[in-house]
Amino acid sequence: MSTEVTLLGVRHHGPGSARAVAAALERLRPDAVLVEGPPEAEPILGLAAAKDMVPPVALLAHAADDPARAAFWPYAEFSPEWVAIRHAVDHGVPLQFIDLPAGHSFAEGWDGGVEEEDAALPRDPIARLAEAAGHDDPERWWEDVVEHRRPADGEDALAPFAAVAEAMAVLREDGGASLRDRQREAYMRGRIRAARRAGHRRIAVVCGAFHVPALAQTPTVAEDRALLAGLPKKVRTEVTWVPWTHRRLSQLAGYGAGIVSPGWYHHLHRTDGDPLPGWLTRAAGLLRAEDHPVSSAHVIEAVRLARALAGLRGRPLAGLTETLDAVRAVMCEGSDVALALVQDRLVIGDALGSVPEDAPAVPLQRDLARLQRTLRLKPAPEPRDLDLDLRKETDAARSRLLHRLRLLGVDWGVPVRSQVASTGTFRESWRLCWQPEFAVRIAEAAQWGTTVERAAVGKAVGTARAAAELAELTGLVETCLVADLAEALPAVMRVLTDLAALDTDVAHLARALPALVRALRYGDVRGTDHGALGEVAGGLADRIRVGLPPACTGLDAAGAAVMRAHLDEVHGAIGLLGGGDGLADRWAGTLRSLARREPSGGPATGVPGLLRGRAVRLLLDDGRLDPAEAGRRLGLVLSTANSPADAAGWVEGFLSGGGTLLLHDPRLLGLLDAWLTGVPAAVFTDLLPLLRRTFATLEAGVRHTVGSRVAAGPLDSGDAEPAAEAAAVDLARAGAALPVVALLLGLPVGAAAGSGAGAAPGADRPRIPRQAGGRDT
Repeated sequence: MSTEVTLLGVRHHGPGSARAVAAALERLRPDAVLVEGPPEAEPILGLAAAKDMVPPVALLAHAADDPARAAFWPYAEFSPEWVAIRHAVDHGVPLQFIDLPAGHSFAEGWDGGVEEEDAALPRDPIARLAEAAGHDDPERWWEDVVEHRRPADGEDALAPFAAVAEAMAVLREDGGASLRDRQREAYMRGRIRAARRAGHRRIAVVCGAFHVPALAQTPTVAEDRALLAGLPKKVRTEVTWVPWTHRRLSQLAGYGAGIVSPGWYHHLHRTDGDPLPGWLTRAAGLLRAEDHPVSSAHVIEAVRLARALAGLRGRPLAGLTETLDAVRAVMCEGSDVALALVQDRLVIGDALGSVPEDAPAVPLQRDLARLQRTLRLKPAPEPRDLDLDLRKETDAARSRLLHRLRLLGVDWGVPVRSQVASTGTFRESWRLCWQPEFAVRIAEAAQWGTTVERAAVGKAVGTARAAAELAELTGLVETCLVADLAEALPAVMRVLTDLAALDTDVAHLARALPALVRALRYGDVRGTDHGALGEVAGGLADRIRVGLPPACTGLDAAGAAVMRAHLDEVHGAIGLLGGGDGLADRWAGTLRSLARREPSGGPATGVPGLLRGRAVRLLLDDGRLDPAEAGRRLGLVLSTANSPADAAGWVEGFLSGGGTLLLHDPRLLGLLDAWLTGVPAAVFTDLLPLLRRTFATLEAGVRHTVGSRVAAGPLDSGDAEPAAEAAAVDLARAGAALPVVALLLGLPVGAAAGSGAGAAPGADRPRIPRQAGGRDT
């Protein structure tokens, strides 16, 4: 009895091809089904029939000793290969994958056999067929002839495949196949021969249409072996099923499939009759949910318009283009913004598949799935925000999991700014979005441990030992604390201590300190032992304090800008560390030293004005410098004895903390105005960009008020008391507000209540405590 081999050439992920394959298999009733796919996956193909297997899903294959070398084979419900797999599994028919083994592709240094002849096929074969048929849109042409096509009663189910095979044979008459394609086809012919030898009589082969002409040929076994002789040795490969998404199917780059409308294709596959009414009804429901006024009448008119457009354009049925045009015109009232919502949610969609729990997986993946169930964090492809209160046990555990996964390179959650007004360290906000390729990263991370915690500990220790800069380690320490990796901290701290003792670069130390201080703050709310961490942070702060003035000397403009950022970060970090051991006082002495280091023999001999001005401002804001002294220093800097460029830098550093000083102390504004009006015209042109940058950082209200006062002029730039002190004060109006202010500040309200109209200046008024800036508010 002869063997019958039927080649079913398809376009991957097409609902028309899927329906045609289903009809052909029902007619053929094959005793073996061969599908284009990696043979390594055959042991787990039976899972396709499991109750929990819901497309879209993908086969993930990776090199056993290097999970980064990986590849996906995605399948949707409308993929013809998936239809063939389900037919074979459901009917108990032997199923084989016959493509070139993935292990060859993972071989080190193999480029896949790409040659110059790849250029012989410059475009998608479908595009070439559409062009030959006189169509300029391959997708629209393919929809008309295949995807929307439904077999007529009595029609031969194999007729479409014969037509596709004939067209592909014409396309391949001039070659156009790469070496890799020819090797794949030689391997597939070998698997077909093997199926024949195994005694199968009715063999159905489901493969890409482009390969059909080559598989129909019968070269000798020796010729095919010669083609395969150049393949590298196979790498041991592991394969599993992983969930996939329609959105990932729509992406051509990376692991995508390049299907521009998976949601639409899914609807076509699921719908037996006319797909328009059901799909437009879903579109109307989506728009109504987003507060667009869409009624059933809109649906009826949209159906009519889509059909009319199809008739005008000579199409057998309304395709996606006509459907979207009707949605835009009828339901969206011409709005592309509303239409974009339909395209994103329905044309593409966020469907996420699922795989059975007994599918092969690395232990790390199983532990992650367990934690996701326990913590009620279900992976979802659409972004969603998650606010955590770390004082709650479940939320703290969620935070630990997300931080540990980020350490492992799985950015399922990304920290974002909280929408809840809070400055406490007990609150975290995350944006969650699960991506299918995380499966590869989890497989890669499995080398560090079998559970999420063990893997995170192993990765932290490995990262610490490989770290070359101090900032890497301090950031890692912070991560270890927020991820609650107490087991990794001793090893990381040893490396940190050793590297900190050897590093003399103040910039490196300055980048490292803020992360350590943040880690200390997290330790407070998480109950972490951070005694050793505090000692390291204090030591770094003292080393920065000693080395900062020399490191700031002789810097150019770019270096000064970088150092100013470090200065601000270190100042904030020292403020958080506290001054119980006198650190704050020692740091203030360092700032005073910076402020006094003026250039005496040229710019290279002193600290740039940007840093001196910033040091003065930090001292002023901390109440360690009198406002009058700050004004005196500004006056000296703005004198004609100093270079205008250095003075402009000083002003930039001084005002970078906010420009309200110019409003509270008119004398400072007067000094600045007098200096600006006295700068020579040629020099002013050079200073203008710097001055514009300085004032652009001020609040809009401050800039407006400063401009108004300068325009009103003249401004007091002498040594007299500020004009605000001489201004008349309406004591009655001021006294009326004092009880409320006293209540807000927790002061005795009775004393303030008696002050007001008629009260002596300053009598019985509650004193508002001095703020950090050193001024009475």
